[in-house]
Formats: sequence, structure tokens, C-alpha cells
Amino acid sequence: MPGMVAFGRRWGIASDDLVFPGSFELFVRVLWWIGTLALYTLHEGKFDCSGGRVLHSYLVVLLILLAFIILSLCAIVYVSAQGTITNPGPRRSIPVLVYVRAMLYVPELIWAILGAIWVSDDSQGCQPAEVGAVIAAVVASWILLLSTGVGVLFVFDPLGSTHPGPQSQELLGVRDLESSQGSQLLSTARSVAVRVWESRLRLLCCCLPRDESHRAAFSSIAQLVSGFFSDTDLVPSDIAAGLALLHQEQDKMEQCRDPDEALSHSPSSPIAEDLEAELEKATHCMQFAVAAYGWPMYVYSNPLTGACRLSRDCCKTQSAEYDIVGGDNMGCHFSSVLHSTGLQYRDFIYVSFHNQIYEIPFFVALDHKRAAVLVAIRGTLSLRDLLTDLSADCENLPVEGVSGACYAHKGMSQAASYICKKLLNDGILNQAFTIAPEYKLVITGHSLGGGTASLLAILLRSSFPTLQCYAFSPPGGLMSKALADFSKEFVVSVVLGKDLVPRLSYPNMEDLKRRILQMVSNCNKPKYRILLQGCWYELFGGEPDDFPTEMDNRRKEELNQPLLGEESLLIRSSSSYQGLASEESPVHGSHLPLYLPGRILHITEDGPARRSCFSQVSYGVEWSSETVFRSVLISPRMMADHMPDAVLLSLRSLTQDRPFNLCPSSLSNSHLNVI
Repeated sequence: MPGMVAFGRRWGIASDDLVFPGSFELFVRVLWWIGTLALYTLHEGKFDCSGGRVLHSYLVVLLILLAFIILSLCAIVYVSAQGTITNPGPRRSIPVLVYVRAMLYVPELIWAILGAIWVSDDSQGCQPAEVGAVIAAVVASWILLLSTGVGVLFVFDPLGSTHPGPQSQELLGVRDLESSQGSQLLSTARSVAVRVWESRLRLLCCCLPRDESHRAAFSSIAQLVSGFFSDTDLVPSDIAAGLALLHQEQDKMEQCRDPDEALSHSPSSPIAEDLEAELEKATHCMQFAVAAYGWPMYVYSNPLTGACRLSRDCCKTQSAEYDIVGGDNMGCHFSSVLHSTGLQYRDFIYVSFHNQIYEIPFFVALDHKRAAVLVAIRGTLSLRDLLTDLSADCENLPVEGVSGACYAHKGMSQAASYICKKLLNDGILNQAFTIAPEYKLVITGHSLGGGTASLLAILLRSSFPTLQCYAFSPPGGLMSKALADFSKEFVVSVVLGKDLVPRLSYPNMEDLKRRILQMVSNCNKPKYRILLQGCWYELFGGEPDDFPTEMDNRRKEELNQPLLGEESLLIRSSSSYQGLASEESPVHGSHLPLYLPGRILHITEDGPARRSCFSQVSYGVEWSSETVFRSVLISPRMMADHMPDAVLLSLRSLTQDRPFNLCPSSLSNSHLNVI
């Protein structure tokens, strides 16, 4: 940090990122030099084949060339290991060393070509060992050259150009960015960043149609992502180091916390509910939420028998009785739903696997066990779903009878409106309640499906006053405070452990960025040591490193430097910097705060945080408050705790009052087949 400036542009790596790649290449080059020297020593004076003189000259020059390359790599690795993340001063000579190393690629390329020519034309009559050694040297040269080219493509930053006007940028520096010229420069940089992110999204989603809805989603997501990263000068390795430091810091604070001072998990609503009854209902609904994922989740949860069971029904010609199923051409999805829920075909009112942006699969079934018309909405399982997830702008969602600002996550609000129109306008719910008028409406879903289910419940609340919603692992940035309070009467959110998604919101991500900046700024260790110790800690555990928590006699004001500064962290007006030295949450600009829906059941693992995959694990559960989820917790299980099978396993453990293994493969192959 900041990104290294070389060849007239800023790159996606910093001057302290060359330790590991340089060390690896140095190791290869030293072995290569030793092998070449051994070959030359063994055959000195014996180059008497037809191309012997050429071979002799080739080996001599190769030894000299490798020696210069090794010396340049030693210098790069040594200098790159100096200083700290926010103190690149000791590494000022890195660009010069990079130029020297780049110049050495020219003779290496020439010598690789000459070696290939010698092997093909002048190697007749030479010993096989000599020819094989030269072939190995040539192949190694080309592999390293190609690897370097690929590495350059990876670290190339489309936003790193210093044009137009690199001199004007240098003159502006960090002092004049508040002037009109500086503001115009930053505005232009942000516009370019939006276009670059749009191009990346189009490339990533090249298989999707280029209609208006997709273009609007790309534009919205690009503005969100580029705005989030526009006020920092961090490279990916800086973020990785910051996450490693933050994880150890959080673990250290958790170990030092007095149990009596732990966060209170008071109910989020004055409505008194029986916890065990809610757990039973949640476990029952979670099976439908898992079933909504279709055959991929079924096969994942039943690795030994799932594919065989579905193969009997997939690819068969569907009869007229399957006319309620849409978007499932091969029948595999609906077959997995039948197997997972244990329901019969006659119990389903409507099943849709149609999937577009803002239009996600769902099904409606009669749940006779709970006397409910159940709507289950699928979570993220496709690129279209991911675009819906990332469309995180706020959208007005007016609800009758709710006082206060009513707004919600745009993508999920659009998806909830789509399903609501299908349920009401197509007469799906009317048909269901005609068959079972005494049943009540229950809506459920996991992840994207959980967030959409919560918003759908809000939209349908006026028409179905007794409805209930169970949202599993919903996103944290979902709805306004007014809607969240309104939903506490009929929505229950279930969150497992340190799941990342319920803690995802723009304010939380800004807070995470602020904390990462704070950690990398406070730490006085070089980045390579932070990453090595972080990897060891993630893999093998141990005691968290005692990193500094103060600025170490550095002026905190020095961090208030803009993007174009040589040693910058943040632009002057960055919300991430505001209160950098304070533990209070920063101001988050124009991004409105969003909250988890309803009352929150928080499931936690009992016992030590680290255990093997096959260790027995038991769970505890408490009513929790949305304030507990206002910061992102770094943990190896932050994604594993979000998986639907892990949530179902924890709920089963709580309702059956027995421990389970953490490994999904250790579960019974029929754990999703019976309700």
C-alpha cells in the first residue's frame, strides 16, 4: 500500500507484495543455476559433438544470465520485505529493481529462442543428457516467461493509468483535491471506475441476455462497488492482511471478554413466544427452504444415493399431471422437491423454477402436518440470483399502516413484488385456500429466499393477517427500521453462528473497511509476516498474535491523505476514515441503514471455536437483537455457517437435543427425505 507505480501507471500490487513471488522464482532460479553449473562442469572440455561449441557458449551465457537474475531477485525480495504496509519509504527503490528485472527478460527470451533452435538443428551427435538438460532449460524459460505474462495480466489495474495529465496529478497531490480541479479529477476517476466495473460484470455474465433489466442491474452494481472502493488505495494483499489481523484481534477480544459482560440476547419483540415451539416450527420450515434449491442441494446433501434416486425421474417424458411445474424441463428439480419434502404431487399448488434477474424460483404447497399453505422461495443458485443479491440500492416499499420511512433492498424488493403478483394475480393463493380454507399462510426461504420471503410477508400482511414467515440466514441489509419493527409481529429470522450474510450491509461493510484500515495502520510488522502468521493461525489455530493497538507515535492525521497521494490510504472526504481512531461506527454518507427482519433467533456452537470436521458439536439458541449483527465477524466458518444444510443440522440438533458432526457427508443420507 499504496499500489506500486511503474511503467507510467499504478498496479494492483504494492511494493511489499513481491516477497512471495520473488522468493519462489529465486528458489527455482537457484536450482536451475546449480543444475546448469553441474552440467557445464561435468562436460567441460567434452563439447565435441557437432553443435558442441554452440552448446558451450549457450551454457556459459546462461550461467551469467541466471547469476544476474538471481542477484536482482535477491535485491527485490530483500527490499520488498522492508517497512510496513503504511510505510513504503524503505521500499522506494523497488520500481528501479523491477525495471532491472524486466530488462533481463529480453536476453532471457533471446536465449530461450536460441536454445530451442540448437535443440532442433545442432544437437545431433550430442549426448542425450546434454540435449535433455538444454530442453529442460528452454522449457523452464518459456514457462517462467509465460507465468510472468499471466501475472502481469492479474495485477493490471484498468484504473491505474496516470493519464491524462500525470504531471497535473503530481502537482495537485494531496493538497489541492478540495479545489474544483481536484474535485473534477476525482469525479472523472469515479466515472471511469463505474465503466470498468460494468465491463467486468458483463464479462463475468457474458452468458446472460443483454436486455434492459440486466443493463440496469450492471449499472447499479457497478456504481455500488466502485463507490465502495473509490476512497481507498488498498491492494488485495492489504485487505487480506487486514482481515488476518482483524480475525486475531476479534478472537483476542472474545477470549478476554468477561462472560458477565457478554452481549445480552433479549427478545426483539415484547410478544412472548415459546422458544421451543418456535424452534420446532423453524426446523419444519427449513426443510422446505432447503427443498426449494432443487436437485443441486439434494445431491449435495445425499452424496451417495441422491443422484441414483433422482435418475429414475429425470429425463422422463412428463405427463399432463406436471402442468403445475414451470421452468423444470428435465423434471429433476421437482423430483428432488418431492423426495425432500415427503409430500405428494397432489399437495402442490404451483411450482416455478423460472429464473431471471429479480425473478426467483418458488413453490406453493399444502402442508397438512402444520395445516398451512406454505410458500417456499429459493436462495442464490445462479448468476441471475447473484445479480439480484448485488442490486443493493434502497427502493421505496410503502406499506399501509407503517409509520416511518419504508424502504428495502432493491433486488429482493423487486423479487418479492414479482412473487406477490404471481400469487395474487394468477389466483394461486385463492386456489390454495379454496382447497384448504382453514389453513394459514406460511412463507419461508433461505438467504436470498429468506430476504424475499420477509418482504413478501410484509406485502401480503394486510390480506392475510395471520400469516407467519420464517427467514433463514437473511441478508442484514434488507429493510428500514420501520419495516423491521413492523415485521417483528409475524417474521422470525434464524441466524447460525458467525454467518457473514446476516451481517452484510453497506454500513457494516464500511465499518469493516474502517477496521481493516485501522488494523493495517496500527501494525508495525511487514506484510509478509502478517500473511504468514495469519495463514498459520487460520490453519492450525493457536494464540492470537499480540498486535499493537496504538498508532506507535505516528500522527493519526497522516492517514487523512487522498487517493492520489504517494502513501495514501483514503481520500479526504472518506467516510471510512471518519472516526478511524474511534470505536464508534462511522457516518455512512448517503447509504441508508438497513436491518434484519423480524425477531431474531441466534444459534451458536457450544464449546471451543476450533474443532475438527468430525468432532461432535452441540448448539445453543437465544433470542437476539439486531445490534448484535452490526459488525462483520471474521471466522473460518463465516461462509460455512451460511450453508442451508448447516442451518438445518443445527436446528435438528436443537430440536432433537443431540450433537451432530460438522461434516455434511457424515449426515444420514435420508436427512432431507422425511418431514
